Amino acid sequence: MTPTPYYEAIQLIERLHRHFLDVLKVELDKKAIQDINNVQSMILYNIGDDELTVGELTIRGYYLGSNVSYNVKKMVENGYLEQERSVHDKRSIRVKLSDKGMELKNMISEMFTRHEGKIQGTELTGEALGSMNNTLKKLERFWASQTNYPGGF
Repeated sequence: MTPTPYYEAIQLIERLHRHFLDVLKVELDKKAIQDINNVQSMILYNIGDDELTVGELTIRGYYLGSNVSYNVKKMVENGYLEQERSVHDKRSIRVKLSDKGMELKNMISEMFTRHEGKIQGTELTGEALGSMNNTLKKLERFWASQTNYPGGF
């Protein structure tokens, strides 16, 4: 049976995500960075210059809460993140990048810039990527609409 375009898109999104994580792993290996993994690196990159709670990171990054908590703990232990209790809510812990974390964020930014340079002159034009992004955003909104249960949770 030939997969439908919808199912093919689901498979492709999953495969692309894994490929990208492999690309990031290769980049970490080239720099001999072994105390953080590719998923943690993307969480770190998504924190960026902000100071966030784990809950905010879960909402913004679309990560599962328990995974974020574990990964944040590991990044704090390895010196990539600094954490402090919220002044307003002692139960809440805020995290931000340490100097070591900022170096890694900058390395990932440089990788993105390098990739964008390599993409120039290929079929992956800004217009093509923009069209793909618009389609993916529509799919994201569709999936989000499928999780709105009547009456809430």
